[in-house]
Amino acid sequence: MPPRAKKFIGVFVLLIGVMAYAFVVLTVGQIRMADAGPLAQLAFFAFFGLIWIVPAALLIRWMERVGPPR
Repeated sequence: MPPRAKKFIGVFVLLIGVMAYAFVVLTVGQIRMADAGPLAQLAFFAFFGLIWIVPAALLIRWMERVGPPR
């Protein structure tokens, strides 16, 4: 696949994925953490606010990977 096409697809997957992930985490956090204390809420949102970096990094690595020469 050409690098431009990979980057085009990757950007849309990343944008849609991050928006869906944020929606799910905020919904679950609002339901599950409503009665929790401020430190528990901070830990929950800090953890889930940083964990999205792992799949994003894998996607960016895929976007930047060069195929075999033709």
